[in-house]
Amino acid sequence: MRDKYQINFMPDGKQIWIHSGATVLEAAHQAGIILNTTCGGKGTCGKCKVLLAPDQREVLACQHKINSDLTVTIPPESRFFRQKILEHGFISEVEIYPAKENAENTTFGVAVDIGTTTVVAKLFDLINGRERATAADFNPQARFGDDVISRISYVESQEKRTELQKIIIDCLNKLTKQLADVAGVDKNSIDEMVVVGNTTMNHLFLSLPVEQLGQAPYLAHSLDGYDIPAEKLGIDINPAANIHTVENIAGFVGSDITAAALATAMNHAEQMTLLIDIGTNGEIVLGTKNKLYSASCAAGPAFEGARIIQGSRAVVGAIEAVVINENNIDIDVIGNQPPASICGSGLIDAVAVMLELGVIDKTGRFIDKTAAKDKLPPKIFERLIQIDSQPAFVLAFKKGKTPAVSLTQKDIREVQLAKAAIRSGIKLLQMKLDLQDDDIQQILLAGAFGNYIRKESALKIGLLPDVGTERIHFVGNAACAGAQMILLNKKARDLAKRLAEKIQYVEIARLTDFSTVYADSMLFVTRDSSP
Repeated sequence: MRDKYQINFMPDGKQIWIHSGATVLEAAHQAGIILNTTCGGKGTCGKCKVLLAPDQREVLACQHKINSDLTVTIPPESRFFRQKILEHGFISEVEIYPAKENAENTTFGVAVDIGTTTVVAKLFDLINGRERATAADFNPQARFGDDVISRISYVESQEKRTELQKIIIDCLNKLTKQLADVAGVDKNSIDEMVVVGNTTMNHLFLSLPVEQLGQAPYLAHSLDGYDIPAEKLGIDINPAANIHTVENIAGFVGSDITAAALATAMNHAEQMTLLIDIGTNGEIVLGTKNKLYSASCAAGPAFEGARIIQGSRAVVGAIEAVVINENNIDIDVIGNQPPASICGSGLIDAVAVMLELGVIDKTGRFIDKTAAKDKLPPKIFERLIQIDSQPAFVLAFKKGKTPAVSLTQKDIREVQLAKAAIRSGIKLLQMKLDLQDDDIQQILLAGAFGNYIRKESALKIGLLPDVGTERIHFVGNAACAGAQMILLNKKARDLAKRLAEKIQYVEIARLTDFSTVYADSMLFVTRDSSP
């Protein structure tokens, strides 16, 4: 039996390699495709049906184990967002149908999510609502700092604010040209653009003051949505096109979370729901349709590969998954190439595996190598090395047993800092609502990174509340999905505005319990690892 198999997803045209024994659902997540799994992958809801070539045999993605190369066709009804909108009766209030049915000529719109690290843009036909192209790029502002605080510190004058605005607008113009070229359309036929992002990215895009975001009480200059002609902002589409920015919630919870909450129907949630966008600036919403609270967590860029010695974004050659294989480990590498780095999903897997094997303890400290020889399987023990006088664990070797990709003690500490930021934010909101972990009935993981992490690994390291995996659902780039809804139907703009006003922001860093909860959250403690 081979160790790796090639899986092709249709009609998406995506291809990945994955280890033997993984499910089609895991492969879909690895490919960035979100399936509808209301039962949490237990095989009871029957909503993740896919078709296997060549005979189009129907199987449940969450139950079918991979032991050969596959071509998988995913029907529309098995995809998350279509099902989610229909299930919540959301379709009657926000129709994802043409926003300009009476337009005489073909007209297009762009939905944009400006992230601290990544910018994503999608082109849509405004007559029929169809997606025509997608483009993404690094946020070029990152050279002024990989987090929002660094960029706020850089912008100390109108001149520098204008500089950063021009940089992000140049990026949008580059992406818009790519979209138009791929779709074969004239960029001057783009008549509408909806832009979401965290509050700092929103302010830099609009050239609004950001200095106050770096000082208590961390207030936004404006929470409002704006409508501005493209020509005024320097966006190279139809000069008369309207650029709509969505309402922010607070100084560090932006319009990206407003859009994500809209896309996931938080304003209709009957169950206690936790929405998390895990990124450089982690953002959280917790509650039901009756009351919603939000918070921001300065997680930093570790989960996106930065500050990890051999970390990277999800590029070819990056380890994206780590699993235990009897008395050793197995890895999945993007592009099925020799491993050269590790991305965020692989990082969380690796730490979870190291905890499970006893390579590190709940404090994050490596096992003493003298004691390790009797406690660890031989193939795991030989992965323990020293790098620059600190313990490290080899995830992959080159030929001749030379380490190719390793995690050091410093890397583990970076993971703990990022994990503690997210988990403490969640815990503090739980405390405000007097909720135990088990009271949270569904967890929605949003963001480009959130879709790729393995639920079991996130639970193992204590990143998420300790609930069953069936309560955890991937919702992908919900911010961009919300921007799409707002683009395609102007009714959604009013809904987004009302939702932003409804969500109550909690400044967790000012709570008396913050330091204690943050310190506790540094530990890798879950139900199965507690003393």
